[in-house]
Amino acid sequence: MKSLFLFLLFLSASFLFLLPVHAADSVPTLPLGATAPDFNLPGVDGRNWALKDFAGAKILVVVFTCNHCPTAQDYQERIKAIAADYQSKGVAVVAINPNDANALRYDELAWSDMSDTFAEMKIRARDEHYNFPYLYDGDTETVAKAYGPVATPHAFVFDAARKLRYEGAIDDSQRPDHVTKHYLRDALDAVLAGQTPAVAQTKLIGCSIKWASKEPQVQSYMDKIVVEPVSVSPADAATLADLRANHSGKVRLVNFWATWCAPCMAEFNEFVTINRIYRIRNFEMVTVAVNDPDEQARVLKFLQKQQASNRNLIFASTDRDKLINAFDPQWQGAVPFTVVINPDGTIAYSEDGSIDVLAIKRAIKKSLDKIEF
Repeated sequence: MKSLFLFLLFLSASFLFLLPVHAADSVPTLPLGATAPDFNLPGVDGRNWALKDFAGAKILVVVFTCNHCPTAQDYQERIKAIAADYQSKGVAVVAINPNDANALRYDELAWSDMSDTFAEMKIRARDEHYNFPYLYDGDTETVAKAYGPVATPHAFVFDAARKLRYEGAIDDSQRPDHVTKHYLRDALDAVLAGQTPAVAQTKLIGCSIKWASKEPQVQSYMDKIVVEPVSVSPADAATLADLRANHSGKVRLVNFWATWCAPCMAEFNEFVTINRIYRIRNFEMVTVAVNDPDEQARVLKFLQKQQASNRNLIFASTDRDKLINAFDPQWQGAVPFTVVINPDGTIAYSEDGSIDVLAIKRAIKKSLDKIEF
């Protein structure tokens, strides 16, 4: 039952492409035999890439993919392998991110450490050592509308005359150990041999394209989030000891902060965003204000301004040593202080001082992936 629940949750949150997109988002897919539409897009390597830059390639593979989609993440190594294996055969591979990052809801990012902005594309390509150009089309989506991808990843294969010979999935399973049909590789082999691919089109599984027309849906989603109730409760030593032990069965993020701590207040919005991203998974965030108990109204006012609808606590007494030691005797009490605690009580991330947002997201994602799959 747990596996079924996680699978259904994954489908819902990731907007996997199982049905046709709504009419408002309907973009026709380039038909077989069509000429490759031209493009001129910025790449993560600091230069613009156009169709003419691949004129010397016998075959051009255009893959529409992105950062946030878990399916796209699962395929990035396979795309790299295809680029490496076929380069000497005259095949060029280029990846294009078609997504408008503003059309992504927070919960659609729950299986990723980053969104689909151009700045984040540069980080993904750098850290994952992409061996192909990675281009950004999210501002206008003009190129995506010309090609008509329906999900990420979606591959298009063009021959030397830049006629479309194959479009569809890279293979038949998101899980490498379940792959039985290598659609993209088979198509490349056929076109290189001067033949017609035995399978020229396939359906896809992946995340839907985030067209700009979806931005109103994001706003509607945000309208519901911002009115969620915000509260704060006193935390005594027993509460803090239980907080550290983490019997929740979830990955738990705990942030200690104070209204008199400028760095705490400056980064607090990052925690609110992190909670909104991962809370649909086995995750919870708890903030603990180290303010005195009689400052609870001030703490609550700040939390309400930040729309922090997660669990919020405040020190229940002025005996700070007792409360600090109840959570962690090794912690000296300086704030901000942040930890990510696994369900078994082990620490996945700890930071005295301001957080590295990407590092903490990666720690959370790694822990969640470990306990859920």
